[in-house]
Amino acid sequence: MTNRVAPAGAPAKTSRVIPPAGPQRVLALAQLSNSVGDGAYYVTSALYFTHVVGLAPARVGLGLTVAWTVGSLVGVPLGRLADRRGPRGTAVLLALATSVAVASFLVVRGFVPFVLAACVYASAQSGLAAARQALLAGLVSREERTGLLAHLQSTLNAGLAVGAGLGGLALHMGTRDAYLGVFALDAVSFLLCAAVLLRLPVVKAVHARVADEKGRGDALGVLRDRPYALVTLLNTVLLLRMPLLSLGIPLWISERTEAPTWLVSALFVLNTGAVMLFQVRMARGVRGPASATRAVRRSGLVMLASCAVFALSAGVSPWVAVGVLTVGAVLQVVAEMQQSAGSWQLSFDLAPADRVGEYQGFFGTGVTVARTTGPLVLTSLLVGWGTPGWLLLGGLMLAASYAMGPAVRWATDSRPTAAPTVRRPVPVN
Repeated sequence: MTNRVAPAGAPAKTSRVIPPAGPQRVLALAQLSNSVGDGAYYVTSALYFTHVVGLAPARVGLGLTVAWTVGSLVGVPLGRLADRRGPRGTAVLLALATSVAVASFLVVRGFVPFVLAACVYASAQSGLAAARQALLAGLVSREERTGLLAHLQSTLNAGLAVGAGLGGLALHMGTRDAYLGVFALDAVSFLLCAAVLLRLPVVKAVHARVADEKGRGDALGVLRDRPYALVTLLNTVLLLRMPLLSLGIPLWISERTEAPTWLVSALFVLNTGAVMLFQVRMARGVRGPASATRAVRRSGLVMLASCAVFALSAGVSPWVAVGVLTVGAVLQVVAEMQQSAGSWQLSFDLAPADRVGEYQGFFGTGVTVARTTGPLVLTSLLVGWGTPGWLLLGGLMLAASYAMGPAVRWATDSRPTAAPTVRRPVPVN
């Protein structure tokens, strides 16, 4: 495909599968390097902790809930650290910390050591996500951020798919050495991620203001920014779609429909493949708060339609259910890509330029909250209530998406009128 040079001042197009050469491509390579290991980890970790470490499933669930709760709490201070000490160095250190945490799983054999290692793992992962966002903000222009995040999401899905395949081989072998090999692979993948991040230019640290007239610079920082907190809360509601694919739909298929269980895997592949192929294109029109808000609003409408279609799959023949569920899954992934593109743009545009890491750390807690509370909400609504539960879920998504407009206007109006501080990369000799 021929690359065309955009006119001066025009945003680069984001229709290509591979991001442009330079920092954007290095960031994508870093994403790919650790996502392969993560994909293998995700499909094997539950059986590793129960079969190899010897923990009861309930204890594994409790330990991981505690760990991700801790991780969500430390994401903000670690993001603030990236702002104050420099995002590249912080990201490298947190990638190394994640590698050490994964490696420690190879030797833990009790519940308490498992919880401690899991807390380090979740904390490092949360901080790494925030530091990477701050690093991206310092290296890429505002107009290019959402397009790059779309590339990174596609890269993430590709890496997870490869890693899941490797993890599947370990599950097929079923041996202790195979599981240990997966965890060693994940640990090495974060070492490789740290090495790739070192190839990026240094971004100068931006020291956050000690205090401003609205109190955003004190110890509570982003927590006092009520408009941004509201946007984060609404986005958390929209993120309930995350456990939908991994938990809600599988339980719905097995408990409420006549569809074959293999459809669960097929719908997962459909979702992953669609994001890989179309997320970049879906994000191309999102350039600022107004277009981002429209994308989120559209996602709510499509998500309502998806929930209504899913509800129709109950009480019909197996193959009719397969067709209906497939249509619902297509609508769901379209809504997912629209919501992702809009939320990425808003999370950056509404954050002060000198507190990007801190604000991204806070915005990222929505993922943890959705993953923690989502299973309870979805099982109650979908398995317990059936069709009314699907409609209530869709209505909740629609309400949150439409409430995003007033919340974004509130956040935009509350921002200082002074020109934002711009962080510029410092070339490494």
